[in-house]
Amino acid sequence: MRNPTRPLLVLHADRVFRERLRRAAHPRFEACWVPDWAALPDAVRSAAPAGIVVVDPYHGQGSRGGLAPELYSLLRAFPSATVVAAFSNQPGWFHDIRTLGEWGVVEVIDIVAEDTTEAVRRRLDAARGRPLRSLLDRGIAVPFPGRGRAILDAAGELVAVGGHARNLAAALHLSPATLLRWCRSSGLPVPRRLLVWMRLLLAAEMLDDPGQTVSNVALACGYSSDDALRRALHGVVQMGPTTLRQRGAFRVISAAFVDALAESRRAVEEPAPPPPVVGMWAGKAAAVSRHPARVA
Repeated sequence: MRNPTRPLLVLHADRVFRERLRRAAHPRFEACWVPDWAALPDAVRSAAPAGIVVVDPYHGQGSRGGLAPELYSLLRAFPSATVVAAFSNQPGWFHDIRTLGEWGVVEVIDIVAEDTTEAVRRRLDAARGRPLRSLLDRGIAVPFPGRGRAILDAAGELVAVGGHARNLAAALHLSPATLLRWCRSSGLPVPRRLLVWMRLLLAAEMLDDPGQTVSNVALACGYSSDDALRRALHGVVQMGPTTLRQRGAFRVISAAFVDALAESRRAVEEPAPPPPVVGMWAGKAAAVSRHPARVA
């Protein structure tokens, strides 16, 4: 499993903020400065879908004010893109935050109030795992205890940055044995299998975006090639990317994940078999089973 490239596409005219963003992004993201709205769709299309786009939502509006219609068009064309809006206190900004959320912007940065590198870094960290957390909330109607929810959220963030099962315990500050025990008690698959499901759910959401190629989706989700993604999909739903796109990729994969969760929960709820009878009590147990009345 390869670690996906994490491009950071930036459309913003404020040079001070751009420098702060560059420092916050290093070394986890590779910053790329985009000159205008017209160039942004091609940049999003050529970049790995797991990247982040940071834009000034008022860019190019000048004295007219208001949110740029190009941002709305971008979000409609690339629904799987992770877009962060960064702005200062324009008139009507409070109402515009609600509108941005309705459009699909996952995070906002107030570049006046959040004027440190660490503050911007926290916003990027929040944005990188948000799409998968939103997908889980939207498509997985299964309640989880507190521990299970924490594991799922951590797994979603780990997949977004190309992490592996060995990193999940460290991210939760647990030992591998404790993480395995928590997964079982929460009705979750074992950590390695859980991360496989997280990657497939993310890939399915991206496959439902017609603007993304199968190769881009595969690379963004940590697979070495589109063939590797096809093998992973066939392993769980016996379908390839083309068939999944026709049937609704996220709907199919999320339903399969819910079935896997039900199987994990059944394993937790079923009582363990009694230990084998050994030693001197074995003969007594056998006698009871053959002649219960005589023994009594």
